[in-house]
Amino acid sequence: MRILLINPPHPAIGSRIPDDHLPPLGLLSIGGPLLDAGHTVKLLDADRLNLALGDVSRRALEWKPDAVLIGHSGSSSAHPTVRALTRLLKGHAPELTVVYGGVFPTYHWRDVLRDEPQVDFIVRGEGEVTAVALMNAIQSGSRLDDVRGIAFRKLGAPFATQAAPVIQKLDDCRVGWELIQHSDYSYWGGLRAVVVQFSRGCPHPCNYCGQRGFWTRWRHRDPVKFAKEIARLHREDGVIVFNFADENPTSSRARWREFCEALIAENVPDVILVGSTRADDIVRDADLLHLYKKAGVQRWLLGMENTDEKTLELIKKNGTVQKDREAIRLLRQHGILSMATWVVGFEEETHADYVRGIKQLLSYDPDQLQMLYVTPHRWTPFFDLARTREVIQKDPSKWDYKHQVLKTRHLKPWQVLAWAKVTELILQARPKALKRLFAKDRGLRHAQRWYTQMGRRVWPHEVLGWLFRDSRTDDGTTLEKWWGESLSHEEQSMVVEPRRHASAA
Repeated sequence: MRILLINPPHPAIGSRIPDDHLPPLGLLSIGGPLLDAGHTVKLLDADRLNLALGDVSRRALEWKPDAVLIGHSGSSSAHPTVRALTRLLKGHAPELTVVYGGVFPTYHWRDVLRDEPQVDFIVRGEGEVTAVALMNAIQSGSRLDDVRGIAFRKLGAPFATQAAPVIQKLDDCRVGWELIQHSDYSYWGGLRAVVVQFSRGCPHPCNYCGQRGFWTRWRHRDPVKFAKEIARLHREDGVIVFNFADENPTSSRARWREFCEALIAENVPDVILVGSTRADDIVRDADLLHLYKKAGVQRWLLGMENTDEKTLELIKKNGTVQKDREAIRLLRQHGILSMATWVVGFEEETHADYVRGIKQLLSYDPDQLQMLYVTPHRWTPFFDLARTREVIQKDPSKWDYKHQVLKTRHLKPWQVLAWAKVTELILQARPKALKRLFAKDRGLRHAQRWYTQMGRRVWPHEVLGWLFRDSRTDDGTTLEKWWGESLSHEEQSMVVEPRRHASAA
């Protein structure tokens, strides 16, 4: 079959503000197995090209695909774009098979199949094995009911097959790097870059995380094979920056150490590794951080979320103020840049909470700060806690963590925005932060300046967007009434099947 993978254009600030763009790892991960199964596969990265939807449709149909597979890492906020694009495609080519995958359709499959007749199939959970099975079944005319991990219409009603099993050995499915030109993608200020994934899932219980249940179980690639792949991409394709898509790649101290040592042995000193992890893993690995640095780690994003103990308990973060502060200190000691995420918009926040939060952040002294707004996903346990809160943002494309979506009890939306922007300004414009723009370490200096440049562009964009572009509502609609009933009972998108052991001879 001729299969076109489409990464649709996304309106999020992260896609439109930077001059750099990263390749869509999710689609490339599906493309590799489809190529190996004998299909003809092409990628149309409309997000990188920032194409209008009409141009995406025209380019797609000119290639005359049998099927179009669409997915985007910005799943929930990308859905309106996917809806409009698939309607265009199907309107011009009714015979085209449209397949939709990603986190949002995995859980909202009933709604999508009910409201979007142009979508033929939904891939639920990991797509590498399921997409191949689906395409093969369509090509051969086999029973679709036997394909695990998909949803479609049966007798006119949405129907889902048995959940797919998690992929136990991630190395069994290769990434289709040949689908891209590496020169088209960059990060970190123009350096050739890709997105990679050492592990999937997270063993921690944070109840707001929209990824934990999607991946179902934490698994990792073979550390040595993964290191060799990074080294090959560096030597053969000139890739310098490797941005980890993992929720928590350092979950296993032993496996992460094995990876660091394997990559050091590959002798690729120009490689830069950036990603996110937990502060308690950094504290745990205090004696290994020299290996992190030697392997090429230049930045960790630390999901701290908040410093209020009650809030951390509410979202089941299992973090502590002491470990958060110590993690930043340890990273700085080893020449690794720290970026702290800070989530605001919780229901009971007051002015005093923001003042206390700023003081705590100043005591943490992170190199960079990323402010986010609490955004409940329908399939997470946090949705149950927030279901009676009022929705102030009914445009799904704004549900991207960078826009306020829920009303707070004690503060008006403009006050929440003001506190968020003032917090960013205080943290990034203080003398300590400005001094780091002239750090002796060339890598740290470059990183600080690049992030600061992005912040200078994003900060006014967000403020002006709030004032003049975004619309909000105040009609008292609750989260549950707007989005629908909770899907937290379906949080695990796949099943973990016991490993099969060969019988003794």
